[in-house]
Amino acid sequence: MKNELTNYYLTLLGDIPAFLKKYLTVPSLIRLKKIGYFCGMDYASKDVYDFQENITRYDHSLSVALITWKFTNSKPATLAALFHDVATPCFSHVIDYMNKDYEKQESTEEYTETILRNDTVLNNYLKEDGISIEEVIDFKKYTIVDNHRPKLCADRFDGIILTSIAWTKCITKEEIALLVNDLSVFKNEDGDDELGFNSKDLALKAVSLSRKIDEYCHSSEDNYMMELLALITKKALDLDLFSYDDLYYLNENEVIDKIKNCSYNELKKLLNKFQTINLEDIPNTQLDGVKVRDLNPLVNKERLL
Repeated sequence: MKNELTNYYLTLLGDIPAFLKKYLTVPSLIRLKKIGYFCGMDYASKDVYDFQENITRYDHSLSVALITWKFTNSKPATLAALFHDVATPCFSHVIDYMNKDYEKQESTEEYTETILRNDTVLNNYLKEDGISIEEVIDFKKYTIVDNHRPKLCADRFDGIILTSIAWTKCITKEEIALLVNDLSVFKNEDGDDELGFNSKDLALKAVSLSRKIDEYCHSSEDNYMMELLALITKKALDLDLFSYDDLYYLNENEVIDKIKNCSYNELKKLLNKFQTINLEDIPNTQLDGVKVRDLNPLVNKERLL
């Protein structure tokens, strides 16, 4: 259930366009309703994480699609945005940690094409609408949807808003409205379309929110808990409780249940530790090379910083 802030944010993005509604029911996207936005930390100790609400990868996918539609009116770009996270495995970037991809956190994206090509419901809808699957698979070609840091894009902007609502809890209803309503599309120094702000003050606010998120993501407690869940997942894989591929097709409840109900006491003890540890018992854990969430948006046609 979403709280007032997120519901308000979604209303600012506008109504769901008619063409998009049927795509919200395809199996590969529906799975994301049970994949949390915060990398499995919804299952972690409440003494460490006290999220203001439950946000899923489905929620994020929808809002990124609405932002994209708002600024492009392009069906292919909007669908690419809607399905950009379809290859998110259970526990999201924890799997990147498990794969030692701390910096880019993109090791899981290779499954995107396979998942989309195998979703027959999706492919039938695309055929009906005269849209090729190739236009949807490569979301990175749409610079409004995805862009290299420190540039702004729909994915990055939405992440800032949702994380500021639920985790860092440092944004107000009024600030959400100001940020959303100040967005525009500009040509950047590379000649590409890029989301930016009309107001320098609001661009600075977005940077401030992003830096606060970066502080949380580089904290000892977050590093420790991400590594702990990565260890639990790796041990479960080694014990054949599920396969690596299963992480892209099961949901997080199913994976947690498989670990809880297994016969390996040491693994269940690790999961219990993850779910009950006290904040003061977490060691000072600093990982080298964890992704820096830098942001330097456009203000009109110029870089802010």
